[in-house]
Amino acid sequence: MALMKRINDYGFRIRLEKCTFLMERITFLGFVIDSDGRRPDPEKIAAIDQMPPPTNDSKVRSFLGLIQFYGSFVSELFKLRPPLDALTKKDAKFQWTPQCQYSFDRVKKILKSDLLLTHFDPNLPIIVAADASQYGIGAVISHRFPDGSEKAIYHISKALTAPQRNYSQIEKEAFGLITAVTKFHKFIYGRHFTLKTDHKPLLSIFGDKKGIPLYSANRLQRWAIILLNYDFSIEYVNTHDFGQADALSRLISEQIQQKECEDRVIAQVESEVLTNLVTTCDQLPVTVKMIRASSKKDPLLNQVYQYTISGSWPKISDKTSQLSLFHNPRDQLSIVSDCLMFNGRIVIPHALRSRVLKMLHRAHPGIVRMKQLARSLVYWPAIDKDIEKVVRSCDLCASVAKNPIKNTLCSWPIPTAPWQRVHCDYAGPVDGRYYLVIVDAFSKWPEVIPTTSITSTATINILRRIFAQFGEPKTLVSDNGTQFTSSQFQSFCKDRGISHLRSPPFHPQSNGQAERFVDTIKRGLGKLKGEETTDTALYVFLQNYRSTPCSSSPDGSTPAQNFIGRNIRTFLNQLLPKDQLPNSHDTEMEKQFNKQHGARSRSYQVGEKVYVKNYRNINTATWISGTIQKRIGRTLYRVLVKDAVWIRHANQLRRRDNPIHKDVPLDLMDPIDVTTTPVPAPTSFTAPPTPVPTPPVPMPRKSTRITTQPQRLVVKPEQKSYN
Repeated sequence: MALMKRINDYGFRIRLEKCTFLMERITFLGFVIDSDGRRPDPEKIAAIDQMPPPTNDSKVRSFLGLIQFYGSFVSELFKLRPPLDALTKKDAKFQWTPQCQYSFDRVKKILKSDLLLTHFDPNLPIIVAADASQYGIGAVISHRFPDGSEKAIYHISKALTAPQRNYSQIEKEAFGLITAVTKFHKFIYGRHFTLKTDHKPLLSIFGDKKGIPLYSANRLQRWAIILLNYDFSIEYVNTHDFGQADALSRLISEQIQQKECEDRVIAQVESEVLTNLVTTCDQLPVTVKMIRASSKKDPLLNQVYQYTISGSWPKISDKTSQLSLFHNPRDQLSIVSDCLMFNGRIVIPHALRSRVLKMLHRAHPGIVRMKQLARSLVYWPAIDKDIEKVVRSCDLCASVAKNPIKNTLCSWPIPTAPWQRVHCDYAGPVDGRYYLVIVDAFSKWPEVIPTTSITSTATINILRRIFAQFGEPKTLVSDNGTQFTSSQFQSFCKDRGISHLRSPPFHPQSNGQAERFVDTIKRGLGKLKGEETTDTALYVFLQNYRSTPCSSSPDGSTPAQNFIGRNIRTFLNQLLPKDQLPNSHDTEMEKQFNKQHGARSRSYQVGEKVYVKNYRNINTATWISGTIQKRIGRTLYRVLVKDAVWIRHANQLRRRDNPIHKDVPLDLMDPIDVTTTPVPAPTSFTAPPTPVPTPPVPMPRKSTRITTQPQRLVVKPEQKSYN
């Protein structure tokens, strides 16, 4: 009756002719269910038992699919599957081995045995046990009955992947517990249960007595956090008494595990000691004794040493040989304390040059200062080039370097008609509101729309209203705000055939048309604040701006004249004179900008290594390494930085040279520490520049010529000709 009541409570109806009542046993979905629990359907098991051994990988997959359906009954399934799973891997050669036959027969034998899983009862104590082997994990959830017996509810098994097989044994055991808990989540969540393991260290890791071992804290810490969601008590069970889960696999003996652990620790310690030794030796200062010993082992310097002592140098016909580099300045070479000197500077052998460069660059000076320091102490051929490479390849120096010389100014193409290209940006918040600023690149006609929301939806609604009034532009330029980079906004532009261009991140100059007007409107509204309301101030500003002649607008006319073909009539319309200043073209502005700022044209090739300006975190390096992936336009580049692709302007890139890697022989290291006093770099004094008088700028005068308005052609469709 309880079943009928529940069916009625949920609004279901049943047909009596399809129902059977008072059945002690039913067969349902391949299982036989009775009051004791559930077991596999004997008919299904008979079909599996009659299957012949597979002859190809497809039949192996079919067999594995059948037995996986009854995997909850077979506690050893994951232990028996690996030989069969190996036959299903890609490019694996099919070969039926004795191990495959054993697994095949063993699975069928287990399925034919008396398998029974008890029904889940939330009122009985719940026990979850898990164990791990070299190739997989197995787990079981069971009930503990009043008589002390335990009966399984469900078995699971899982084969370990290749990375998981590299886990340490404690991590495999912990992974088995986590897999069991997550798999049995619906049975145990919100209920107290007992978690059993035969790996005693897990008691202190997943219990509440001790902390997590440092050598494996990261992965185990994540798993410990997962277990915080459950109410459980963990128990240790000896491996010999761990029959339910341990039947899934037999662990490697404790002695072997300890031996392997010791070997790994010893190897790791030896590797760390060797690394620290090499690092420490590289940081030791180079002494005169080391230079003297290394020079004797250097074939080139040893030869130069002999020629310098004898004073007789042979004629060198090959000007490209290494000896010719010392032949030309041979008169400046001398021997002091068995060391080769060049004008008072000691000559460094090839083996020690990289270490000397590190010593010279310890304070990270620039190229000029490092050369000045080196020229007072050491010498070798082409030392200047080596110094330049060291400084340019130093990541620490590059991360805090100044910005490079600005790239030559590249103006936007000049539009030939209104509303071909428009620039937009958001200004604000001003008094709790934002303003969407839209500027026509041809006429400089501005549109400013107040809004309280700057989402993609709100932006699209505003643009729909503007485009309904003036039409769809060919190109829309914006910054990288989320409202402009969303897929919704991209679809909006694509559906209307609008080419959407975005300025590079952290380079607002590329959208200077809108950025400049944002600054203009902020200043304009600030000046009118207190005299007018915010809305009135906005309308007064826009009317004045649109009706004022603009030198950057074609012919120096007003934005209204170039946009709508007429001037806006205002109360000042009759008083404003015509702008007589000559038109200033963008090309002339480019020349003036390049000359004033000393800008130089700069380009990068695909695959070239560069330093990229980093704006993402102020606490990290300012310049980081990257590789040019693609050039976009005249000044934009797509740069590969680690695993991400950044878009940067040429002004945000610097060239990068490959660092120098030179091996230093360890046998040349001398433990004696000789402190050397660095010679300070010479200080130069420059007289202050003499001020140059600036000639007065002539004031433009207003023309006194009487001008008349031109007679414009008015098109009339009904008129056939015009006089």
